[in-house]
Amino acid sequence: MQTEEQELIRRIAGGETRLCARLVDRYGRAVYTLAARIAGCTEDAEELTQDIFLKAFSSLDRFGGRSSFSTWLYRIAYNTAVSHARRTRPKHYGIDERRLAALPDSEADRLEEWAEKQERLDALNRAVERLDPEERALVTLFYYEDRSVGECAAITELSEGNVKVRLHRIRKKLYVLVNDEMNGTE
Repeated sequence: MQTEEQELIRRIAGGETRLCARLVDRYGRAVYTLAARIAGCTEDAEELTQDIFLKAFSSLDRFGGRSSFSTWLYRIAYNTAVSHARRTRPKHYGIDERRLAALPDSEADRLEEWAEKQERLDALNRAVERLDPEERALVTLFYYEDRSVGECAAITELSEGNVKVRLHRIRKKLYVLVNDEMNGTE
């Protein structure tokens, strides 16, 4: 963590609350984006972002520096947004596990090639919105926020191996959802 940021956190924890705005300016957009992707609703994301920063600032004295501040803040954002999504969007679209198991890995990996076609990109975005909150969070962190597997593991409190397995399964699931939508077989 940068010395300037360490000093800023120390001063905020010491009671200089007017400095909170600096951390909000620095991390607000990223926290909002993660919350919006997980919650699936921009109105909820605004409120969630405020809640996330309130939680972070009220527990700043417990930030031990074992990870970067951004990872610690993202963990709070992840947990808060996933909890909210579970309460407000219990709808889950299941996919037959046999279809996922039968799908060759090479087919799931082709999702990245489809980004050139807007129709498929739109279908992919709609498919991401249909994922479980935890799955949306991993997709957001890894693909939209360009976080490493290690950072995703630290934020979600999963092992790196588990993150890799989940991302692989999510790619397969997205492939099925996009194909079903494109072929009209939803």
